[in-house]
Amino acid sequence: MLLYIHVPFCRRKCHYCAFSSHVYTPELEQTYLEALEKETATRGEQVKGKKISSIYIGGGTPTLLSIHSLARIIDLARSRFYIDSGVEFTIEANPETILDKKFPADLKRFGVNRLSLGVQCLDDGILTRLGRGHTSIQAMKAAEIVREAGIDNLSLDLIWGLPGQTLEKWLEDLKKVVRLGPTHISCYGLTLEQGTLLELQVQRKETELPEDYLQARMYAYGGDYLESQGFRQYEVSNFARKGYSCMHNAGYWEGQEFLGLGSSAVSCVAGFRWKNPENVDEYHIQAQRSFKGLDMENITGREMINERIMLSLRTSRGLRLGEYSELTGKDFLDMFGDLVNSLCRNKLAVLSNGRLSLTRNGMLVSNSIIERFIS
Repeated sequence: MLLYIHVPFCRRKCHYCAFSSHVYTPELEQTYLEALEKETATRGEQVKGKKISSIYIGGGTPTLLSIHSLARIIDLARSRFYIDSGVEFTIEANPETILDKKFPADLKRFGVNRLSLGVQCLDDGILTRLGRGHTSIQAMKAAEIVREAGIDNLSLDLIWGLPGQTLEKWLEDLKKVVRLGPTHISCYGLTLEQGTLLELQVQRKETELPEDYLQARMYAYGGDYLESQGFRQYEVSNFARKGYSCMHNAGYWEGQEFLGLGSSAVSCVAGFRWKNPENVDEYHIQAQRSFKGLDMENITGREMINERIMLSLRTSRGLRLGEYSELTGKDFLDMFGDLVNSLCRNKLAVLSNGRLSLTRNGMLVSNSIIERFIS
């Protein structure tokens, strides 16, 4: 089972971000930690005996919290859950929050063995446009500090398709990032999320995004470059050196059970899925009620099959056709043979060893391809 713990606090909202987050205050932190402690106790009993193979503390910006508060969260998890001795333990961080060398060293001491650093890009002008709270120099320094602290499994997050970003700038960012020595790189295409400041700026023509053909080149050329440097693409947006694929995210794509703690966190356990309230005060109220008022969705039938198709086709391993037959009692190629042949002819997919997987060009348009299989 995977364990995700959400920390919803940020110093400010990035202009492109639509995730649930709150401006940090010490008072809100205490309210949140009290609720999180209650939920940990409740869920610990619910999943008693299930082994946790991965812990992921995400946000928000978890490293806005003091090391004392993070230690409290970690102790809660260790006291309430059965955690595998070889657990992958990831925490997300923004560069400006971990420039104190002692902070990453303390994280390692508390058991964190993987850190995901939100670099996004290494162009200071673009970082300002995005509303990020760090500079390119701080991002590179933070990566160096993490490695010096002995956290060798370092993942760096980047975004392509940004306002003012050219293909040349994107490839130069990738070269600089590779020189920082990460084991894992996530490259996300910018999505204009509804209600964000960036969406409003684009609508008002105050800023422009790169043309679609240029964004496609960023994805394709960027992927080619990373693979030339020893990073294997194992999912639409993720590249890793051998042995460093993210176990936590891979668990989601493989359909493992996952438990989410904290506001807005989603869980899927024993075929049931639920989501916690996004608002911290509402989350606190639910914690007092032991979360008995949450809606529970039973994931069965067509929805379960669609999710397996969607998640599998996001990965380089692709969909095992035998799994589809096991779930449905039907032959995948009998159902979708014409579509599969068309995708393979157009070099958007490959059918090999009983698996259907998307090529890099196919991954670029994966959403539209997947829709054809699950509609």
